[in-house]
Amino acid sequence: MRRIAAATLLALGMTSMVHARPFTARDLVTLDRVSAPRLSPDGQRLVYVLRSVDYDANKSSYALYETTPRGGDSHRLTAIGSNATSPQWSGDGKSLYFLSNRTGSSQVWRLDSAGEARQITRYPVDVDSYTLAPDGAHIAFSAQVDPLCPTLKCSADHAAARAASKATGTLYARLFARHWDTWEDGTRAQLFVAALGATGVGSDEPIRVAKSLDADVPSKPFGDDSEYRFSPDSRTIYFAARIAGTTEAWSTNFDLYTVPADGSAEPMNLTASNLAWDTAPVPSSDGRHLYYLAMSKPAHEADRFRIMDLDLTTHRSREVAGQWDRSAGALSLSADGRTLNALADDQGERPLFAIDIASGTVNRVAAGGNITDYTQAKGITVVARDALKAPADLYRVDAHGQLSAVTQVNAQRLAGVEMGEPEEFHFKGWNGDTVRGYVVKPVGYQAGHRYPVAFLIHGGPQGSWLDDFHYRWNPQTYAGAGFAVVAIDFHGSTGYGQAFTDAISGHWGDRPLEDLQKGWAAAQAQFPFLAGDQACALGASYGGYMVYWMAGVWSKPWKCFVDHDGVFDTRFMYYATEELWFEETENAGTPFEHPENYERFNPLNHVADWHVPMLVVQGGRDYRVTPDQGVAAFTALQRRGVPSEFLHYPDENHWVLKPQNSVEWHDAVEAWLKRWTQSP
Repeated sequence: MRRIAAATLLALGMTSMVHARPFTARDLVTLDRVSAPRLSPDGQRLVYVLRSVDYDANKSSYALYETTPRGGDSHRLTAIGSNATSPQWSGDGKSLYFLSNRTGSSQVWRLDSAGEARQITRYPVDVDSYTLAPDGAHIAFSAQVDPLCPTLKCSADHAAARAASKATGTLYARLFARHWDTWEDGTRAQLFVAALGATGVGSDEPIRVAKSLDADVPSKPFGDDSEYRFSPDSRTIYFAARIAGTTEAWSTNFDLYTVPADGSAEPMNLTASNLAWDTAPVPSSDGRHLYYLAMSKPAHEADRFRIMDLDLTTHRSREVAGQWDRSAGALSLSADGRTLNALADDQGERPLFAIDIASGTVNRVAAGGNITDYTQAKGITVVARDALKAPADLYRVDAHGQLSAVTQVNAQRLAGVEMGEPEEFHFKGWNGDTVRGYVVKPVGYQAGHRYPVAFLIHGGPQGSWLDDFHYRWNPQTYAGAGFAVVAIDFHGSTGYGQAFTDAISGHWGDRPLEDLQKGWAAAQAQFPFLAGDQACALGASYGGYMVYWMAGVWSKPWKCFVDHDGVFDTRFMYYATEELWFEETENAGTPFEHPENYERFNPLNHVADWHVPMLVVQGGRDYRVTPDQGVAAFTALQRRGVPSEFLHYPDENHWVLKPQNSVEWHDAVEAWLKRWTQSP
């Protein structure tokens, strides 16, 4: 066992508390959230995004703040009453660009040294993402448009006419009909380039550089500006796209394209030979190489993202650090062009790594906890980092990987708040492999006492219980309510090598279940304060699937279950979900070709054995695991006479995001746990 290293409240000098109180869901929801740190080119100024919550108004707002990489006071840069996100410095460091909705739609703005913000795009559609060209004279941006429209005004007019129409039907001829939480409306995310004139304002009608492609640039639903980049001379744009056609819903064949920034030629596919996922282009400073991320397995979303080096002259590619069995993300290039930086899950953490391009040597730049973003300039590295006992803040990284706090945005809010102490443990799971888990002691823990347990099961299933401060499934909310927490990184989890991740495919109900069973036994043996006879199991998405599965095949230890947006019927899941490649990969084919694969671990087939009380939660706008799954499970529970409740959120997707909904969710879950774990 080892105690989890974390930038805890102790490090911030806040444990000298006279009247400590437990951490609550209300605390979780109202914490400020730090993201998107950006150092100025000279390394002297540090800008970041701060998300704040107005709980009474039930909404969040975003603003830009500035400090220095040495820390100290921060001051707000952007106006109150509007949102500001996506900061980017100009190459000379004299201007800061950002997205804001202060004039009613999302547009690009520029903040100059005088401190005055100026709107530089005035388009009739929202600007969703953007990036600056190295020459400072152009900007690339994405917007949702009608692909048949020749102008942005045409797209805006079509949207207005549709909204005004009294006919509400939409005719679909291919998938996707809906995606994540949105019904398709015929628009596409498209990539544009605008010249910034002498006054720095974007041209009236930008150039749509990839209009010939039936594709979203960037991808939906979570694509961003990391999927497109200018070349160093600003004459070329590299971008990732998946051609839609009739196969979009079951294909992960994203390719990298190159296109002149002036739109003078059609896009050219650079990675056509790889039928799997290619993305995140990063050009070398001399323009001769293109670094990017690539999977090798078609129709797979949880394959390892390898780092690739494409020689743009010879068109030959090679893998960088092929021996590194981790999946990279957030790729960037060092100032000297010799090193690539990346984030990757690794043994329950998400460190920042530096990869030598020539040798493939991989080194940790900063570790411990969960690094979500980073920025570098003039030899300075600043990371956004959270941990099990610490919400996100910014930290400066020294040459030895040591961290020093730059911000402490929640210091006052968390003064006098106590959190549970986490500890990691290991055991032998399926196939004799070492499996990792952690426990969190309840707030107010006293040696010799036994405590009820919340047994948390992560989703994905290719995910991980990281040493992180999760803003939805946070162990500290359960610890604050008096529960001990147990969480297991079963086979299928990320950060332990690709073979460990792949082990779950086709084995949803056996290998991870064995890990959970052995992990539960190991936790009780190693931590005697866990009251094994007062425990409930909880999970969402795949974790929700596992809760339904356990209800039929491993119910004996549990006093209750909580299932959030879980898969109840694996066969119907295929026909109702949107991204079919996931189902086809996990079940080795379609249900009409291989029905046995979908029935092998189908929770629906074990409803006759359900008897443990269950709370079912379902989002009405969840098109990943659709609402019928939750309704069907609740129907089964009610018809069998199993004590059960159904909590439905018509305005939430796969996640519960609205502040007051989140607190209500936590209150309902905690009440359910306490109801069934109280001693007789």
